[in-house]
Amino acid sequence: MKNAFLHGLLQEHVYMEQPLGYVDSSHPTHVCRLKKAIYGLKQEPRAWFHRFSHFLLTVGFNSSLADSSLFVYSSAHEIIYLLLYVDDIIITGSNMALIDTFIRKLRHEFSMKDLDTLNYFLGLEVTHSATGIFLSQLKYTRDLLLQVDLLDSKPVGTLMIVSQHLTTDGNPFHSPTTYRSLVGALQYLTIIRPVITHAVNSISQFMHVPSEHHFQVVKKSLRYVKGTLHFTLKITPSTTFSISAFSDADWACCLDTSRSASGYAIFLGDNVVSWTSKKQFTVSCSSVKSEYKAITLTVVEVKWLLNILQDLHFQLSDKPTLLCDNANAIFMVCNPVAQKRSRYINIDIHFVRELVCNGVLKIQHVLSNLQITDIFTKSPSKSLFILFRSKLCVFPTTLDLRGVLDLTQTHLLQTIQERINPNIKEKIMPLQLIALQLIVQCLFRN
Repeated sequence: MKNAFLHGLLQEHVYMEQPLGYVDSSHPTHVCRLKKAIYGLKQEPRAWFHRFSHFLLTVGFNSSLADSSLFVYSSAHEIIYLLLYVDDIIITGSNMALIDTFIRKLRHEFSMKDLDTLNYFLGLEVTHSATGIFLSQLKYTRDLLLQVDLLDSKPVGTLMIVSQHLTTDGNPFHSPTTYRSLVGALQYLTIIRPVITHAVNSISQFMHVPSEHHFQVVKKSLRYVKGTLHFTLKITPSTTFSISAFSDADWACCLDTSRSASGYAIFLGDNVVSWTSKKQFTVSCSSVKSEYKAITLTVVEVKWLLNILQDLHFQLSDKPTLLCDNANAIFMVCNPVAQKRSRYINIDIHFVRELVCNGVLKIQHVLSNLQITDIFTKSPSKSLFILFRSKLCVFPTTLDLRGVLDLTQTHLLQTIQERINPNIKEKIMPLQLIALQLIVQCLFRN
């Protein structure tokens, strides 16, 4: 959308001084009343959203109650989904002709540019292939590593030492601003890199007092990102349409506050759609209570996803399944008798138990060695780390010279150049690089 905020109609009375160069000579002291929003006003985001959402409602869309940025148009046999983020819009649906008709209406109402197939959105790169969709942040990651001069650093296989827990001890880091900037950049990478979520959550807890040891963990995380530069989050068609939610907790893992960590990974079919790693707000007196708090956190997210799917008119093949490796926590869910020891989490117990009793979801036990969510609550060994990473649909991009390519043309060329042995790379003449690029172009034509 071009100049999105200028489309907003103001509901309040807003006045401004006459701009320099356009002062009315007959009324130099008069002020202007604004009818439309301009850049710099506090009301501009709300005015723009109100104007755009009002237009969508007039053409037959419905606003999602679970997410205000989602709009759905549904008729007897057709459906359109629209996702809005400020002035960036994603549109998809079941009928391409209907989508084209709607886009023409959008162009008539607003000044916008159609970028055709989704390839890039808010720093996320989307690659389409015959087997599915691949999400990556190659450009963003490369720019980040280049900024901190780690693009040529030696990569590492994991992010943290096994069972490592950070504390406030240590010498203060000399540049807290740099630390916060790097941690913020890593937080954005967790959008499609679930395996770094636990490490980023751990270093984010020391933004106020970063130490040199904390910065070393940040640096190691960046070196891991360097080694997995071309890893992507793969989304593939699924044969089953059900929700599976893994929940886990690490009891009293924070050495400074004795608080526990919660983590979950939620799958829709074979694809992971939501994950988190979060320190609990209060101290748990037992591991069972920390596990139950993690279950509650997971159930809240599952309930929200159910509301989203309902707004999308998406029917599940089975009720959601909650998977936990703590038998005592599962017993507390299924046991209707209130326990005195559980009175501190009484509300959480009744919230989860009510959903289970009403048949909204079911809970099952999972073996500890199959608990994927361990990667969100603790630092596993390298073998388990690689196993859980594959279970979370994070795979390296492979080069298929027979037709299907998982990278854009530019990124493919960069990938080939990076994989060349450095000693050989120095001997490649510019003409040979041009020939290499022509080969890549021919592959895309075929």
